[in-house]
Amino acid sequence: MMTPSSRRLFLKRSVVLGALSLLPRAVSLAAPTPPRNRLGLFVSLDGKEPDEALEPVKQLGFGCCEVYRNSFSDAYAAKLRGALARLDLQATALFASGPGPQVYDFYQGPETIGLVPRPFRSARVAALKQASDFAKLCGIPAFETHCGFIPENPNDPLYEESVEAIREVAGHCRNNGQTFLYHAGQETPVTLLRTIQDVGLDNQGVGLDTANLILCGKGHPLAALEVFGRHLKAVNAKDGLYPTDAKHLGKETPLGRGKVDFPHLLRRLKVLGYAAPIIIEREIDGPQFREDVQRGRLYLEKLLKELG
Repeated sequence: MMTPSSRRLFLKRSVVLGALSLLPRAVSLAAPTPPRNRLGLFVSLDGKEPDEALEPVKQLGFGCCEVYRNSFSDAYAAKLRGALARLDLQATALFASGPGPQVYDFYQGPETIGLVPRPFRSARVAALKQASDFAKLCGIPAFETHCGFIPENPNDPLYEESVEAIREVAGHCRNNGQTFLYHAGQETPVTLLRTIQDVGLDNQGVGLDTANLILCGKGHPLAALEVFGRHLKAVNAKDGLYPTDAKHLGKETPLGRGKVDFPHLLRRLKVLGYAAPIIIEREIDGPQFREDVQRGRLYLEKLLKELG
């Protein structure tokens, strides 16, 4: 039998739970169920039919992938869904960058990459929203992009403009039930953390390209994890060297031949509880791509096995 006080407590809880049920449902940021294969491959779909682009993923022994594409249609989405099903592959994220030039160096990069440059911003916001809609059609749970050389000075007008543009795209992804991923590296880790906090949405996450901080001379991925590790939602395994001049980015290398230090990085990811896929990314074409990916897969598998 309820006492008057317990009845009042029950009624209060009922009112609270009823009110909570009317609130808009937030996007869940829980780590996705780990795929059958812990490792995946980054592949471009541009200029290719889905089966042509995805067949090498299966041939190289992967069970998941991240896909890159910058043109979208319902017809292509249907083809991509079919190819993923036929090949029994999981697409972890869609990567898109939008229209306009993108020059990866220290002089033209800040003027051309991502949502920071004013001349390309509006068109890219629209294109990235379209990409998010395409990912939803394909059943892909996350959308990833380069936001650009986000200003380190939060008082720079470009910083606030960039935050607003990112919020618009990330909010669109949220409405589509997706995680919005920053492909990190062109900004310092502190700048990225500040941006995430200022954008203020609950569906944001860091997509850590393990080499980009090194290639851009912005830091090291191990140190960066101490800054934004709690926001980590995706990892692209890439290796590289620090810049040796002030004009050009550092040089990408095969996995294990650069400055990333994968043994310690993977150990730190385990401590952080990271359980999502690790996507191998190698930015070259031709036969060497396949050779480097195969060696990289075996290298990471060995390290992961040693970690247990």
